[in-house]
Amino acid sequence: MDRSLLVTGGTGFIGYQLLPTLVEAGYRLWVLTRREPASLNTLGGKICYISSFDQVAEVDGVINLAGEGIVDSRWSERRKQQLLESRENLTLRLVDWLGGLSRPPEAMISGSAVGYYGYHDPTELLDESQGGQQDFASTLCQRWEAAAIKAEALGVRVCRLRIGVVLAANGGALGRMLPPFKLGLGGPIATGKQMISWIQREDLIAAILFLLHSNDLSGAFNATSPHPVSNRVFSEALAKVLGRPCWLPVPAYAMRLLLGEASDLLVKGQAVVPERLLKAGFTFRHPLISDAIEYSLKG
Repeated sequence: MDRSLLVTGGTGFIGYQLLPTLVEAGYRLWVLTRREPASLNTLGGKICYISSFDQVAEVDGVINLAGEGIVDSRWSERRKQQLLESRENLTLRLVDWLGGLSRPPEAMISGSAVGYYGYHDPTELLDESQGGQQDFASTLCQRWEAAAIKAEALGVRVCRLRIGVVLAANGGALGRMLPPFKLGLGGPIATGKQMISWIQREDLIAAILFLLHSNDLSGAFNATSPHPVSNRVFSEALAKVLGRPCWLPVPAYAMRLLLGEASDLLVKGQAVVPERLLKAGFTFRHPLISDAIEYSLKG
């Protein structure tokens, strides 16, 4: 019999590759979504789309990635509340539902982000031992993770995945950068010295499966390449792969006008390294930025 997983956040940019990979690995999936199930691919009947946790009786594991897009709009007070509700509140409801099951799942892989660490000097490498800060992005991630940790009291093994900028051509940061760079209008943001902690989407999916199958692992894990790069290096690598120039910087004030406080995610940064994944024996397929971008554009 197929083992079953509940997946939240499975119909977005990450789920696009995650769901078929999980089905190929032999899982039957329950996917929580607000979209109409009739419009979604069930991959041969292996996926059941649901709108409520109560539609599921029992699962072997949970992958919790739900959350509104962090830089989709300016961070008004209303938007901040939406970001919190789509992460912390949903995760609290998920844990409450798990507590009512006759048999809780063995493991939960719960999303977080490198924003947990706040903003740091480009020369400082951050591993999982680094604490959070007081800015909104860090506080958001801390509350998100605290909600997930509550599942441990139920006997669930919880892995908190602090995800960096995910690279793939059909969405995310790379997808948004492609149009101007293809037109030869690309360039670094602000000084270009701020660090980008990134991961190719295939490596992220592999890391999720690795943690799902590693019964002795729990706690926080950085889902980033071992080689963070500056915004300038990232921009130059993308331009080189596309055969275009990299000459038109985007001033910090322009990003501030466009996104307000949310622009800090782009004009500031942190150099995060996946120390715990590497120590556990995980191998990255695309650890270098040029290779990761080239692979992403071919995919």
